[in-house]
Amino acid sequence: MNEANEPRTLYSYENQEEQQLAQDIAEKLYRYDSIESDRIRTIQDFTEQHVRQFWERGYLVIDEVLDEKEIKDSIEALMDILYDRSLGSKVQYVKPKSQLHSDEERELAARKVYDYVDFEPRLRHVAYQEGIMGVMAQLFGEEAKVAQDQAILKPPTGGAEKPWHQDMAYGPLAFDKSVIGIWIALDPAELDNGCMHVIPYSHRDGAVPHYAVRDWQLCDLSVQVERDVAVPLKPGGALLFSGLLHHGTPPNFSVKRRRALQVHYAAESAKKLTPHEYKKMFTNEMTGAEC
Repeated sequence: MNEANEPRTLYSYENQEEQQLAQDIAEKLYRYDSIESDRIRTIQDFTEQHVRQFWERGYLVIDEVLDEKEIKDSIEALMDILYDRSLGSKVQYVKPKSQLHSDEERELAARKVYDYVDFEPRLRHVAYQEGIMGVMAQLFGEEAKVAQDQAILKPPTGGAEKPWHQDMAYGPLAFDKSVIGIWIALDPAELDNGCMHVIPYSHRDGAVPHYAVRDWQLCDLSVQVERDVAVPLKPGGALLFSGLLHHGTPPNFSVKRRRALQVHYAAESAKKLTPHEYKKMFTNEMTGAEC
């Protein structure tokens, strides 16, 4: 970062109206007084009781999934990808890459790093970590396969909201059996920098139509904000959640980074939905649902 160790505001909100809208969304669609306290200490502590709890509530929190070396290696791998020292992985920027003229500008403009498991061995190690794969096999009742890999980055002072949604509403994760995501914090994920928020038990509602509003998302009017539970995490901690669970992350207005790895798994026997099946489940094209 710069000499004062403060992030530049190059990619924060472009005008006061845009920032006010983001603040209104953060206040109206998220609550910050209900914090998840039921946690498993380490991934080694995972039991069959937790399997039942996961499918009942739709999520679990494990405080220690990655060790210090895995956290450090993951951050270094992401920075190497952003700075073109590790090639092959894909990066989504909020501005054209041609307009980014320094390492700092690239980092602040990066929204997502993805498709890295075939190119970056340090991140592949996390996706296929023995502990994670073992937990996924227990949850599915069969072997798991990696369905999607990405890192979600919320830069300081301008990291945008990820509106409430279900992950299986996104085409790559539209399987005929529930996928499971693991969201692993690499920085402290806290209330003020965009930690994950979930609606417990919402996976029981099944597939819900999504709409192109600020993103591909649930209708704001249907979000049960009164049931929102925030899930702060320390580095190396993780949220495991059903692909049908309603979840989202508010904007990052703080001066802190919020980097996280997110990997989705499907059961080995799971098959992709047909386009017709997908439309019937996750869009209003065939249901006539309105927002």
